[in-house]
Amino acid sequence: MSAATITNAMTIDVEDYFQVYAMEEKVRREDWDRMPSRVERNVEVILGILEERRVRATFFVLGWVAERFPALVRRIVAGGHELASHGYAHRRALEQTRAEFTDDVSRAKAILEDRGGVAVRGYRAPSFSIGAGNLWALEVLAETGHRYSSSVYPVRHDLYGMPEAPRFPFHPPSAGGLLEIPVTTVRLFNRNFPAGGGGYFRLLPYGLARWCMRRVNDADHRPCIFYFHPWEIDPGQPRQAGLSLKSRFRHYVNLSTMERRIRALAADFRWGRMDEVFLGDGR
Repeated sequence: MSAATITNAMTIDVEDYFQVYAMEEKVRREDWDRMPSRVERNVEVILGILEERRVRATFFVLGWVAERFPALVRRIVAGGHELASHGYAHRRALEQTRAEFTDDVSRAKAILEDRGGVAVRGYRAPSFSIGAGNLWALEVLAETGHRYSSSVYPVRHDLYGMPEAPRFPFHPPSAGGLLEIPVTTVRLFNRNFPAGGGGYFRLLPYGLARWCMRRVNDADHRPCIFYFHPWEIDPGQPRQAGLSLKSRFRHYVNLSTMERRIRALAADFRWGRMDEVFLGDGR
């Protein structure tokens, strides 16, 4: 199997620009409703790109977003895309107790299923915040009716990562049959390097990102999981003052090139939904 024949999974983490971890130091959750929202506009652009390229994707949607923009959720489902959960309040799993996490994912699942009219089977933790110290979260996901998670990133990073985790889908012990689908990494020099999107995709040359994904397809004979956020295609989003240099760099680098890169990526690989690629169906 090769990049020409393998179907990869295109995923979008649906949150607004002010809800990301980099903004936590300046934008409180209780102020979210006062912020000018851009998520509807940005998701509509993404849906247009996917429709042009005949790509079906998985949208991991925040319950908070679905609650306020139900028409957007219906538009995602009507486009033939998979509706999945990004939790309710964009709180990192490692910052929650088991009870808090259970409440968050249960609330999000109920809202998404109500607004979308479809079963929600997938979940992705904000900031890939499930790792060695809180694997109990995967048990909770199984208990709350999820069939898969895409919350482990097997890399070293200052905010997340579980480098010792498998690079490809696995069933965690004691997780009730739940399938964990790690974000894509490429193995070079005895180390895993990020190859699944996000800030790395914006920062590195497009040709390098494409090479990494093709290597996973051609050398590992495995599908890739790519992710990005609606705010990443929006260079016109309001700029927040007072952010640290690191936060400004992580959030704003190369926003103006991202839409062009996503269009190129959609053309250069075969794409599908997470449930189609890894569960074997699209129901």
